[in-house]
Amino acid sequence: MDVSVVIPIKDERDNLPLLHEQLLRALEPTGWAFEIIFVDDGSTDGSDQVLEQLALRDSRVKVVQLTRNFGQTPALRAGIDHAQGHTIVTMDGDLQNDPADIPVLVGHIHEGYDVVLGWRKDRQDSLLVRKIPSWIANWLVRRVTHSSIRDLGCTLRAMCREVALELPQYGEMHRFISVLLQNSGYRLLQVPVRHHPRRFGQTKYSLSRTVRVLLDLITVRFLQAYLTRPMHVFGLGGMLCILCGVLSLSVALVQKLVWAERLNRNPLVLLSVLLVVVGVQFISLGLIGELLTRTYFESQGKAAYRVRRTINIETVLPTRARAA
Repeated sequence: MDVSVVIPIKDERDNLPLLHEQLLRALEPTGWAFEIIFVDDGSTDGSDQVLEQLALRDSRVKVVQLTRNFGQTPALRAGIDHAQGHTIVTMDGDLQNDPADIPVLVGHIHEGYDVVLGWRKDRQDSLLVRKIPSWIANWLVRRVTHSSIRDLGCTLRAMCREVALELPQYGEMHRFISVLLQNSGYRLLQVPVRHHPRRFGQTKYSLSRTVRVLLDLITVRFLQAYLTRPMHVFGLGGMLCILCGVLSLSVALVQKLVWAERLNRNPLVLLSVLLVVVGVQFISLGLIGELLTRTYFESQGKAAYRVRRTINIETVLPTRARAA
């Protein structure tokens, strides 16, 4: 299988037949062996019946139906886990992504890139509800994560199979897939793609997702900078709290010596005690984080790095494998 197209859908009944036609029109002339994997993420509008009919007519259409609505990230991972292609393409099922761009993306994969991302340069969405929040979110994510990706929310992307299998499968981390891939050091390219207005159905995005994006951004920044050294973030916070506590107590002592104020009535004493306690808790969290980090990497045999290739070096088995 050359190419697998993975499409998570949720209540896209009216879009599915036309999307299938557009995919065939884009993929059949390439001569690739391809499959189209629709992941039904708990649709309630009859999308499952439409997908069943498409699969009966076309054996290249494969359907993964989830038991309920798990969210876009788990649905995306479910499709990737069932894909067989050497190159995996992901896209939305709302007809806003154009399947005609898929051969261009896959062509760049054949040139040696690990990941090729779509860039909705001329985005066809509502200005207030979609465009402006997206611009602000992209700017904020780029500033926090030091990413150079222009369009972080475009789901049209092509990846090598090995890269796709490393994508997160929990929470709502699909919003930061591009950042996570770039942080992993993969050879990445972003190219302009077409974008169309939504014709059928309702968008699943709203302004309410802003808070969730901010919370996920904190997670991504922590994973990006402190996954292997949590003590550096918690320990720094703890030391700053303890320092502020010492300064607060020092001011209280000066006030007692200069103005003869009673310490038991000085709120700075209570503040210093609170800051020291909070500081100790932060440092304790850092120690627990260090233990969890070592458990995460060592118990699963994970490495804190990725090797692209080696030259004239034999494969070295892990210590436990050699012992066995």
